[in-house]
Amino acid sequence: MAKIKNVAVQMDHVASINIAGDSTFAMSLEAQSRGYQLFHYTPDRLSFRDGKLFASVEPMTLRDVKGDHFDLGAPERVDLSTMDVILLRQDPPFDMSYITSTHLLERIHPKTLVVNDPAWVRNSPEKIFVTEFSDLMPKTLITKDAGEIRRFREEMGDIILKPLYGNGGAGVFHSTRDDRNLSSLLEMFGQLFREPFIAQQYLPDVRKGDKRIILVDGEPVGAINRVPAEHDSRSNMHVGGRAEATELTAREKEICARIGPALRERGFLLVGIDVIGDYMTEINVTSPTGIREVKKFGGADIASLLWDAIERKRA
Repeated sequence: MAKIKNVAVQMDHVASINIAGDSTFAMSLEAQSRGYQLFHYTPDRLSFRDGKLFASVEPMTLRDVKGDHFDLGAPERVDLSTMDVILLRQDPPFDMSYITSTHLLERIHPKTLVVNDPAWVRNSPEKIFVTEFSDLMPKTLITKDAGEIRRFREEMGDIILKPLYGNGGAGVFHSTRDDRNLSSLLEMFGQLFREPFIAQQYLPDVRKGDKRIILVDGEPVGAINRVPAEHDSRSNMHVGGRAEATELTAREKEICARIGPALRERGFLLVGIDVIGDYMTEINVTSPTGIREVKKFGGADIASLLWDAIERKRA
């Protein structure tokens, strides 16, 4: 087995994270517990020259202590191909900066194992990848054509409108059939986003929760239900959603069995899918969250399962 020694984490700065619910922190803490040396860097520190990918990295030590969760050593310029594993974990937006970093990391993968595979991350935007399984989704429209969106709402009644490459519940709107603000909303979206928008049939089951299911190497390993606040359509926990323990339904197991082979084919070791009622709405491959919440509510230690999978992949 190719033993893992050095692990670099490409992430938003470690000082900015909330460790109580941060999956990157959980993954890194588990790596540290296995004796791997952690190195920290942010995407803006990448440099590509003469066929080699460099970054200014800092040795990182973590503690599960709120307000005192990390120490960073002196920065050092290193060839990232000398790392055994790189965790690609900065949050979206999935913009050209994000896409460029996947192109650069692709130059060293898989000799240095990048998790998740950067080429497939680039080619699998979360709200587009899911359309490969259209029969498992709510009715969905991707367009920038205002007339198409109005016709879609007329057909569906209530719809959810959101940016195609957004994240974390930002810019998500619930538009009812009699909502007179749709034209203004589309004008605002047109000014904010160059890309098409995504409109989906509103699912009333969201009031019961938006379930995050986590898969490791294509197999479901845990789930958490996220219930939106009373006056919000979004279930994301940082905007007021409430986490609660849950089990997978027969339908959710069917969804996971359907998508599992595609995830393994693309080398996605860690994926989070969102399910409302009987329908999958997103396949998150950039920096899926939910690891700490699952364990908090008595579920699996997903960080440990992930590193088991990484070690097998490195074998």
